[in-house]
Amino acid sequence: MSGGDLAEPRYSYGGDEYVFVELAEGMSLQVNFRAMAITNRLKEERLEGITDICPSNASYMVRLDPDVLHPDDLISRLKEIDAEVGDASGFELETRVVDVPVMMEDPWTHEALMRFRDRHQDPNATDLEYSARINGYKNKDDFIAALMGSPWLVTMIGFVPGLPWCYQLVPPEEQVEVPKYVRPRTFTPKHAFGFGGGFAVVYSVQGAGGYQLYGIAAAPVLDVKQRLKDFRDSIVFPKPGDIFNYRNVDREEFDRITEEVEAGTFEYRIRPFTFNPERSLADPHAYNKEILGVLYGD
Repeated sequence: MSGGDLAEPRYSYGGDEYVFVELAEGMSLQVNFRAMAITNRLKEERLEGITDICPSNASYMVRLDPDVLHPDDLISRLKEIDAEVGDASGFELETRVVDVPVMMEDPWTHEALMRFRDRHQDPNATDLEYSARINGYKNKDDFIAALMGSPWLVTMIGFVPGLPWCYQLVPPEEQVEVPKYVRPRTFTPKHAFGFGGGFAVVYSVQGAGGYQLYGIAAAPVLDVKQRLKDFRDSIVFPKPGDIFNYRNVDREEFDRITEEVEAGTFEYRIRPFTFNPERSLADPHAYNKEILGVLYGD
């Protein structure tokens, strides 16, 4: 990764207890790797007075106790860490690769999106048909194959609790990009698999939303009762830096997984992985094959 075109970070106060740092105005894998490298370093330092660290797509936010750590002192240290990290060359991330089963074109999200065609850019097409067309695909099947063909990096958690924002690990010219609805829906099914801007998401709860709807995840990303094994340490399953592989499943497998979730026996297929951003940027397709080999190789 080249550091020649690094943007100058912008440091802002958020009331008395927050410092917000914008690394760039636009999202890219390079800037997200930089945000992860900085926030991981800050977490390792365990500075007294810091109560929370929240990485985002092209920025991050730190909460602090101003009676223990003055915001100006924190900003000074953040500037030092930024200089040390630079373009994040040599940064490696100990993370997880996760199989995330999704049923595309399911009846529930289809019913929801059809209720709100008057709020969509193209009322005469489904969200999949519209998204495929504006991204230059011949049909929705080719578009689905592209979405399911390469893994995704979880760049942040937000909007509602547990919702993962995922950016696909492919070259910039292959990135899918779609607008949100002209006006948001007042209803989105729980676990809906959607897309907005350059990000894929799984809606953790039922609610409003404006992302294009493509399908539905078979398993939860949020479990407030912590019934499932994968949620024993946290009610939120995704973590920034996770690598998700969205896998298209049929109705039979979807129903089987749903039954396992209801019985409390479901576990995600997870494999530990040391992610190297430089290798991913240098040859994403070859590196993605390696990632998927780790996930499905045994």
